[in-house]
Amino acid sequence: MALTYHQTKLVKNTIPVLREHGERISTIFYRTMLTEHPELNDYFNGVNLKNGRQPRALTAVILNFAANINNISELIPKFERMCNKHCSLGIKPEHYDVVGKYLLQAFGEVLGPAMTPEVLAAWTKAYWVLAKMLIGREQQLYKDFEAWTAWRPFKIDRVVQETDDVYSFYLVPQDGRRLPKYQPGQYVSVQIQVPGGYLQSRQYSLSDSWSEKHYRISVKRDEGSQYANSVSKSYQNPGIVSNILINYMKVGSVLSVSHPAGEFFLDTANDSNVPLVLISAGIGITPMISITNTVLQTQPGRQISFIHGSRRTIPFEEHIAQLRRKNANFHSKVFKSHPIDGDRPGFSYDYDCRLDLAKLSDLDLFLHNTGAEYYICGPEQFMVDSSAYLVSRGVHRSRIKIELFTTGELAAKQG
Repeated sequence: MALTYHQTKLVKNTIPVLREHGERISTIFYRTMLTEHPELNDYFNGVNLKNGRQPRALTAVILNFAANINNISELIPKFERMCNKHCSLGIKPEHYDVVGKYLLQAFGEVLGPAMTPEVLAAWTKAYWVLAKMLIGREQQLYKDFEAWTAWRPFKIDRVVQETDDVYSFYLVPQDGRRLPKYQPGQYVSVQIQVPGGYLQSRQYSLSDSWSEKHYRISVKRDEGSQYANSVSKSYQNPGIVSNILINYMKVGSVLSVSHPAGEFFLDTANDSNVPLVLISAGIGITPMISITNTVLQTQPGRQISFIHGSRRTIPFEEHIAQLRRKNANFHSKVFKSHPIDGDRPGFSYDYDCRLDLAKLSDLDLFLHNTGAEYYICGPEQFMVDSSAYLVSRGVHRSRIKIELFTTGELAAKQG
């Protein structure tokens, strides 16, 4: 049931205070909930909890929803992203009861006497309006997953080192059953046991076209954020799951894997033949390889402009070079900010700098084509800047897709 006008006003009147104390809300919420329900640690990214990103994301989503409760159409893409991630993690309706209880308690602690019974009733209704929307969409997604709605054991069949810090894992289902198709660009969640006794899950883009026998993910070693001074350097909050996969998981190791999910993809049911411009940096190359391989198999006449930026080495570098030699409709531009010995301009890279779309021609970006579609994946600020540049050159936002694994901070910046 929708909120009354009076309830909507009560909720909106509290938003400025809640925004001001967003960090405190997040701290109270997660500390209390995870202390009383330690089993929920299995569902949350431990690294993002420590660096504050996960708490900020949740608070941003709830408050953005409440601020736009009478006009939520603009929030639908963010909710779709959230629902896909929830389904890849196995989130169920009963989890919303727990989250709602502790979130509203945290609101109450911050608002103090301002959290009157009337305000609490209004916020409770607002929370459940959002929760029921998400639950409904997630039930639809689970239905699309058919029989595969829980974690499924996969065996590592092959490991390929793509660069000095990127490894591809070929995953085969232990039950031997045919794997469902996915849309190129989507991801799977991988769950493993980590030190401390908890399970942890991370999302990895599928990095190849669909195969009925195996899935491929490509994982980058995550050293964390570097801290350096004149004496030494160290790393804070290094990746847990990615580093365990690379350091300890070998051929024959078994992983738990989710059904493919994600709202960032090329729709293979759409037979459009407009040019594709794929823009990536770093490990953001992985969904672009999946899209590229799929299109070249199913629509070999479709034009692709593949634009990638890297510091030193590029995953799938030889594969990209072969595609360029063998396919007249595949065009690539590579930026390397720190070329290595043996690199040759015009062969292994085109520009010796960070990726800068302004250096490319209108033809490289298909700016003359009013139907061209743009896919961007990489570090968050890179995606924001690349999207802004394309918009400044006349590309409508509806033709730009961005791969986000967050639902709060960057989404709020874009909104």
